[in-house]
Formats: sequence, C-alpha cells, structure tokens
Amino acid sequence: MCDTYRTQYGCNFISAMPTNLYGPYDRFDHEFGLVLPALLRKCHEAAQRGDAVVEVWGSGRAIREFMHVDDLADACLFLLDHFDEPGPINVGTGVEVSIAELATLLRDLICPGMELRFDPSMPDGTPRKLLDSSRLAALGWTASISLSEGIDSTYRWFRENVAS
Repeated sequence: MCDTYRTQYGCNFISAMPTNLYGPYDRFDHEFGLVLPALLRKCHEAAQRGDAVVEVWGSGRAIREFMHVDDLADACLFLLDHFDEPGPINVGTGVEVSIAELATLLRDLICPGMELRFDPSMPDGTPRKLLDSSRLAALGWTASISLSEGIDSTYRWFRENVAS
C-alpha cells in the first residue's frame, strides 16, 4: 500500500518491518504475550512465590532477534531523514539469541540461582527468526540498546507499573 501511494501521489511513504519488539507497555501475559515479556513475568512471579524452578516452554533451542521499542522509534526517525525507496525495509538488531540464552538472562536478573526447566512437549515455534537488516545498516543505523540493558529497563518499568 505504501508503494501504491508513493507511485500515485508522489509521497515518501516508508514501510518499516521490525523484528520482535519488547519494552514498556508490552503484553506481559503467560498465555498470549510474546516470549520475552511472558517469560519476564513468569520469572518475576516465580521469584515472588519463592519457587525453585521456572518452567520454559519448548526446548530452548529456537533462535530469535529482539529489539527494544525505543530503538525502533529511533530507527523510524532515522529512516525519515535517510531513506526514500519503494519496498519494505527491515528494522532489526542483527543479534540472535536462543530462547535458552534469553531465559538465562531473565533468570539472572530477576531470580538468580533459580533452575530453568525446559518443557520440550510445548512448541518451539519457528526454529530461527532473524531479519536481514543490512540495508538499514548500510545507511548507517544500528541499535543502541543491548538486550541486557533493554531487559533491565523493561523489568524496572514492569515492577513500577504492572507488578504492583
């Protein structure tokens, strides 16, 4: 649709396709939330109860790419000034992490020492999801918020706004 408007009306419309996002105001839901916010909440609640184990769906081998919403906002502003081409442009970090690595990051921040137990009877989903963001990188944009920094700030926001 953006390309049609671009052609018909001469507008510089851009279609930016982001990778998996997380951050404040996310849907921190065990059943229907995306993996990062759902697992964040699961770790938080396990820590609050004093559990010894956090159960993680799937084998932990699936690979994902995550980007903080503030980096997406920054990329969109960057694209407004530096991109004028038809077709979608991928917006990602280029950094992959397994679900097991993500669970370990969350566990270490929220409930250190707790055991992670993976449940291979639950689905892994797509084995690998990584965007090719090389066009955006070639323009000079890169994400500035590391996964560990983003998780830390998101968990602070969660504690202040959702957990109470």
